[in-house]
Amino acid sequence: MNKLLSYLFTPIHYLFFGLFLCVFHPIQWLSLKLGGLEAHKKSVDLLNLFLLSTYLIMGSRISFNNPHKLPESRPIIFTVNHQSMYDVPLLIWFLRPYHAKFISKIELTKGIPSISFNLKYGGGANIDRKDSKQAVAEILTLSGKMKEFNWSAVIFPEGTRSRDGKIKPFAVGGIATLLKRCPNALIVPVAIQGSWKLVQFGKFPLSFGEKISLTVLAPIENSGIPLEEIVGMAEDAIRGELSRIRSGMTAGSSPG
Repeated sequence: MNKLLSYLFTPIHYLFFGLFLCVFHPIQWLSLKLGGLEAHKKSVDLLNLFLLSTYLIMGSRISFNNPHKLPESRPIIFTVNHQSMYDVPLLIWFLRPYHAKFISKIELTKGIPSISFNLKYGGGANIDRKDSKQAVAEILTLSGKMKEFNWSAVIFPEGTRSRDGKIKPFAVGGIATLLKRCPNALIVPVAIQGSWKLVQFGKFPLSFGEKISLTVLAPIENSGIPLEEIVGMAEDAIRGELSRIRSGMTAGSSPG
């Protein structure tokens, strides 16, 4: 039955997902031209709320848990494990109070309605993975804006998506570069679980009825601790949370 629902609802999901991207492209343009970055941000937030509604078409259950009172007037580096492209709208919407910007591949700045426009003009870092100098310069520019405007950044230290939900080792480089110009940034791990299951069969069909959770974990101060240790703490926290979630799922499926 689940596979049948997957085939039935995936085209509907894609129809509305693509429709919202096309509708919000001119809305973003007008917002930026008439209202500047703040108005543009609000249009992007609204776009991603609409995109999240298409997850519901797939029967997805989404939960967001943030037990920590994070500062909205201080830069934050959200250190997140990466399971699928469906992570991004979730993060944009739920982290919207913190003006979170993304580090993205430069190839994504062309050809995709709404997404390319936002990446090009929204203030994030668009890096060329074949050009290390350009990549470092982009991230340094972003970290300078974080310090100036109290923006935050979302970084995926695994470097690529985990297609089976198993977390890959975290790299230090991107976080180290952000901290060069923004040393007062707070490191906040975020654990994502379940979004990989949405695409476990590939792009078609998407998997119906999956549970996706985002959990904000305890912040880590950049207070003289070696950077490798800080990144290791963030990785360990996320690994621990994912293990806890999986254990709960296993327990919940056990008899009695």
